[in-house]
Amino acid sequence: MLTLKLTWNNSHVPSLTCCLELIRIRLMSHESAESTDPREGFRDEYPFESHYAVVGGHRMHYIDEGGGGGEILLFVHGNPTWSFAWRNLIKGLREEYRVVAVDHIGCGFSDKPHEYSYQLRDRIRDLCEFVEMLNLERITLCAHDWGGAIGMGAATQLPNRFSRFVLMNTAAFRSRRIPFRIAICRVPILGTLALRGLNAFSRAALTMAVAKRERMTAAVRAGFLAPYNSWHNRIAVQHFVKDIPLAESHPSYQTLVEVEQGLEQFRDSPMLLIWGMRDWCFTNEFLEEFERRFPTAESLRLDDAGHYVFEDAHEHIIPRLQKFLTKHQAT
Repeated sequence: MLTLKLTWNNSHVPSLTCCLELIRIRLMSHESAESTDPREGFRDEYPFESHYAVVGGHRMHYIDEGGGGGEILLFVHGNPTWSFAWRNLIKGLREEYRVVAVDHIGCGFSDKPHEYSYQLRDRIRDLCEFVEMLNLERITLCAHDWGGAIGMGAATQLPNRFSRFVLMNTAAFRSRRIPFRIAICRVPILGTLALRGLNAFSRAALTMAVAKRERMTAAVRAGFLAPYNSWHNRIAVQHFVKDIPLAESHPSYQTLVEVEQGLEQFRDSPMLLIWGMRDWCFTNEFLEEFERRFPTAESLRLDDAGHYVFEDAHEHIIPRLQKFLTKHQAT
């Protein structure tokens, strides 16, 4: 029987780094020949006019639909999504409300710079600058995944501009929970190759983040993947994974502490918690923590929906959200 013994020492690092760089170059040369039409394959799914605002020196893409007498719904996405994720809710709500959906820097159709920290504090700063630039007031925050920490972070800094909160499968407080399939993406070199080289995070989410896979048509899949079609364009996907602050030494840990401490001021604000109960990432424990912190919050548990709750259950979310908005007028 042949036994193979694997050893590891620092001498392997340069060679692995070199291999990674070669793979990156090969991928970039291949991807440069791809179509330059940013909406190819999903125009009908995402028929909205594009708008841009310069925040922190970079162009932020956003959607601004409807009017609705001044009531504003601000949609803030997570990783590895973009404003495309909100398309069904935008279509269902824009007749009654002004619906604004941002693409974080590095995501969607926004700029994807390398000279950017991609850390929580700057995400919050960007959103605050955006809100002030558009002079948005009486905001109803609708947030998912990373959008919870970013959106609530902006609300804690601009509390007079936010009125109501709708949170979906997210967190805005510290937690030690991290699924293995995400933790492994944080492994140096291996994580970079998987996320930047193979687009593994975005592709895996197309099946792992939904309960109703039949809804992930070719057009929907194309829409989720389109902004992350190259090594360069997947920089934010990787940095979001790296920015999960599990330890006090992490650069975003203190920022998250500040967001968490700021939640108390919204304890009695109108809040709707919408949860896909088949989410393996933001599980029921996160929902229960929000309910503990916000005892007057309303909850909608969707037993047949996963992390991408907006895909699995948008037909249930829209009427429930409309009812919530009618019940709690923006102030």
